Order: sequence, then structure tokens, then C-alpha cells
Amino acid sequence: MLGRLRESATIATTAKARALKRAGRDVLVTSGGEPDFDTPDHIKDAAIKAIRDGFTKYTPTEGIAELRQAIVEKFARDNGMTVKPEEVIVGAGAKQVVFDALIATLTAGDEAVIPRPSWVSYADIVELAGAAPVFIDCRKSDGFKLRPEELRRAITPRTRWFIINSPNNPSGAVYSQAELRGIADVLLDHPHVLIMSDDIYEHILFDGARFTTLAQVEPRLMPRTLTINGVSKTYCMTGWRIGYGAGPQWLIRAMTKLQSQTTTSLSSISQAAAVAALRGPHDFVAKHNRVYQERRDLVIRRLNQVEGLSCTVPAGAFYVYIDVSGLIGRRDASGRVLGNDLDVADHMLTTGGVAVVPGSGFGMSPYVRLCFAYATETMAEACNRMARAVAALS
Repeated sequence: MLGRLRESATIATTAKARALKRAGRDVLVTSGGEPDFDTPDHIKDAAIKAIRDGFTKYTPTEGIAELRQAIVEKFARDNGMTVKPEEVIVGAGAKQVVFDALIATLTAGDEAVIPRPSWVSYADIVELAGAAPVFIDCRKSDGFKLRPEELRRAITPRTRWFIINSPNNPSGAVYSQAELRGIADVLLDHPHVLIMSDDIYEHILFDGARFTTLAQVEPRLMPRTLTINGVSKTYCMTGWRIGYGAGPQWLIRAMTKLQSQTTTSLSSISQAAAVAALRGPHDFVAKHNRVYQERRDLVIRRLNQVEGLSCTVPAGAFYVYIDVSGLIGRRDASGRVLGNDLDVADHMLTTGGVAVVPGSGFGMSPYVRLCFAYATETMAEACNRMARAVAALS
């Protein structure tokens, strides 16, 4: 089973780019998914206080009581959802919460329905559990969003999970309340299907887009929905490794049991910081989003001027999913033909000095993903380099 497990495409690309940098190459690493903004001071102060107060011991596997209560308050405040502390689990990042849920519930013969393009790890974790991912390809013409009738066709008696991610990584698609209503109506007809709503980019929105989560749209789905979030993206805390999920108590218990045999518990200091993040001021979020939108607009404007590249405008998250079909079949300086998005990403890295993630890692080709969460000057230079790399093709 482990032999089938692939390395994360994002991590693999970033590792290759960093290796080139260590070797002395001038490379812009724009393949990761983390803000360049620093963690706000009030959050860092809470962590420092925790250290000085001696809050440095093991914590409960499911997370400290104060953090789980802060998460309960967050769901009430931001989503209008009533959640109990015993329905909450904290993990070492949202990825662990996804992992715990799928590994604890899937077995051979089960299926998980995944609209794609999708985050790189969903399908691999499903396969690691011995189950089968069932993909629904979401068209560019539909804004990379799932149609309810396509979901209805994909569900079978073997379907155990449906996974949705909005705002989406890598496309930046954001589902409206009406769009989620259509999806919820399908899921109401299939009570055997568990629902995973990955909301990690909830607060990173542009152009007046509004966020809604599936269990908020249809409360009748809450008894079988795991809503996942975390502090990494919104609060610029990627290295603190705190994610969380809220779901039915039986599922949280199963996930806690699994977590007790893996990480056991989470960093006490990071959990104290996460409490401060969730309960503290949020005025910086709008400021960050204004900067992200400026960077987004710069990237979209510049790359859409490059022949062979085509970008749709993301409504959320901080990625541009670039259609590179216009580059397939062209040759680089060595005479190599670019046959797919893997070749395009390699050309952008080795010739252009820009690390982008191949779209095949997200289940849809030929695309590449560029993260615009880095400094504005870095994004401008990345666009310049990508344009030069394209110009070098024949």
C-alpha cells in the first residue's frame, strides 16, 4: 500500500526548487501555499506567555479545552453553527484532521467522491486507506465548480465520503450559497454519504465574494459533516501546525483514538497561540486580503498577456491556476518537446527560475499553479521570468 503512495506534488516541487537555490541557482519559490505576512504580534505574545508560564507539557489528544471552546465560539460567530466541544478535534495542521477522518472510516471497497482540480493529498490519503477516489472533473467554463447533477451521477452505494473545498486549492473557486444549496439537496437524498468540507481558506476572499459552508446552508447535514479549518492561512501561522475539525461525536472519538497512536497530542505552545488567534482582533485579515488581491490582479494581468498562458480570476485563496495548453508541443532551447504540464513546470523552473506546481498533481492537466501570497516584487519578477521562459520556446 505504501508503495502506491506518492509524494505531495507541492512538497516535491518546493523541495526541488530549494535544492536548486542551495546549489546557487537564482530561483523564486512560488510553489508553496503560505502567506509571506508574519504571524500577528498578539498571537506571538500569547505563545511567549505560555512558555514563560510553563505551559510546556503534554496536552489532551483532542486538544486543550480552551482551544476547543474557542473553536466552538468561532463556528457560532463566523458560520452560525452550534457545535459542542466534544464534537471538536485539533490536529497538527488541517492535513492531519483530513488524514485522521479518512483513515478512521475508509476500508477496501469504499469510495470517496472528489471534485477536481483538488488539493493534492485527498486522493492519496483515500488510496492509503485502501479505498478508491472517484473524481468529478469540474470544467473551466463552469469556474471549476461542481454541478449537482454530476455529483448525483457519481454517488453509488459504495460512496463513503464526499469532499468539497471552498475556496478551492488550486483554482480559487468559491461556491455561493445557491450553489451549495444544489449540492446539499443531492446529499440529502443519500444519507449513507459522509461529507468533508475543507474551509481552510474561508477568510481569503476577493471582489466581494461571501463565504458559506455546507453545514451552514443545510443544518440537516451536520450529523454527517466534518467541517475542517485551521489557523495556518488566515492567521499566517503555517509553521505553528494547528488545524481543527468539527463533526459528529462518534467520528471525533474515532479520529481521537487514531491520533492517540500517532502524534498523541499537539504543541501546547501552538495551541495557546491558536486560542489568541481565534479570540483576538481580526482587522489584519481585510488588510491582507487587499494586498493579496493587488498581487492577484498583477499576476492575472501580466500572465494573460503572455501568448500560450491563460488565467481565470480566482475569487478566493491565493493561487492562480494557469492553463498552459498553448505551450504543449513547443520546444525548449535543447529541442525537447513540452509534452505535458510536468514538462512546462520543469521548463519554468530550470529555464525561468520560477517554481510552479504541475496541474497533474491536482488532477487536471495541462495547468500549473502559481501562489501569489509572496511579496509583490517577487510576484512581478515571477511574471517577468515566466514570460521570458515562454519566449525562449520555439
